[in-house]
Amino acid sequence: MTDLRPRRLRTTPAMRRLVAQTHINPANLVLPIFVQEGIDAPVDLSSLPGVQRQSLDSAARLAAQAAQAGLGGVMLFGVPREDKKDPWGTQAVAEDGILNKALESVRAEVGNAIVIMADTCLDEFTDHGHCGVLGAGGVVDNDATIEIYANQAVAQARAGAHIVSPSGMMDNQVAAIRCGLDAHGFADVGILAYAAKYASAFYGPFREAVACTLEGDRRTYQLDPANAREGRLEAEIDIAQGADMVMVKPAGYYLDVIADVAAISPVPVAAYQVSGEYAMIKAAGERGWIDADAALRESVVSILRAGADIVLTYGAMELVGER
Repeated sequence: MTDLRPRRLRTTPAMRRLVAQTHINPANLVLPIFVQEGIDAPVDLSSLPGVQRQSLDSAARLAAQAAQAGLGGVMLFGVPREDKKDPWGTQAVAEDGILNKALESVRAEVGNAIVIMADTCLDEFTDHGHCGVLGAGGVVDNDATIEIYANQAVAQARAGAHIVSPSGMMDNQVAAIRCGLDAHGFADVGILAYAAKYASAFYGPFREAVACTLEGDRRTYQLDPANAREGRLEAEIDIAQGADMVMVKPAGYYLDVIADVAAISPVPVAAYQVSGEYAMIKAAGERGWIDADAALRESVVSILRAGADIVLTYGAMELVGER
């Protein structure tokens, strides 16, 4: 006799909801927000349908909407004026730098109603577009960079960030930031470490979003997409240095890495559905090739199913609206 138990649990939408093993909870979603200096209204991004660069005021309003919708967090990225970029990314640390001003504005608007995260990196602020300062031969100087990261994290904590998020993949970045935060009285500010960030082909729309001026690539400090075990190793190192959460980025094409990291991590695991992953879904939906709403939901379910506790996605508000 055929065993019909699996099929009996698929008979109606209500039945399928009852037995679903993975659920999208708004509290586990984080919305990335780009904040541009010198604008007074949102600006559409051609390569990220439905996503905009925000002004200081509109970013605060969007964060408030995210909090009202029950999202777990927002991740803020700064987009400074081109004439303020320099080889050292000084606007990343400056009190009046766009990201720090955005953190102040958002914190004043939402308080503790949602977790405010800050991207802790220099690529948006350097005129060369790399994630750190360059040394001899145009190679990123790791030690000089992590010193700046520590100062940047302190500035972000002072501006109102609950979580700082080093994304540059520098060695010992977590230890340097933890030391800096603690020394300045910010022991309660957490660190979300981009522990397994791969040198991916799926970051293109993001670079438009932050007006990145990168020439060349970041393959000397980001991970090789061919190497899964390296992602787990990097996560273990960041956890040992005091990371409160660890990140795998991108997400959808690295489900094996998410699963590996989740299997060993004593701290929450985040995954970033990056700009190219999101843009492909939206573009295919615009052409009528797929149901974009269903595909977005399925993609995020797969990331959670692989073991992520937190998902950063540009579709966070869409997913909440579908519930």
